[in-house]
Amino acid sequence: MMHRVKLFAAIRQRIGRDELEVELPSAATVRQLRGALAEQFPPLAGVLAHTRIAVDSEYANDDRQLCPASEIALIPPVSGG
Repeated sequence: MMHRVKLFAAIRQRIGRDELEVELPSAATVRQLRGALAEQFPPLAGVLAHTRIAVDSEYANDDRQLCPASEIALIPPVSGG
């Protein structure tokens, strides 16, 4: 099943796109999404451990199950002063 993933800030810059499409099995979890992203998009592998994932406008833990209509976004850590 294909899922669209919106990208923000440094992740968007690293990939050079605003969103990705990721192939996942049905009833996949956020944990499986992280693994698929690292496999399908190697430039993300180093930042995924520190990246928050939002599902339907709420931060999600790795056990959260995704449904086909889920809105998914990768939110990288932000630094500043």
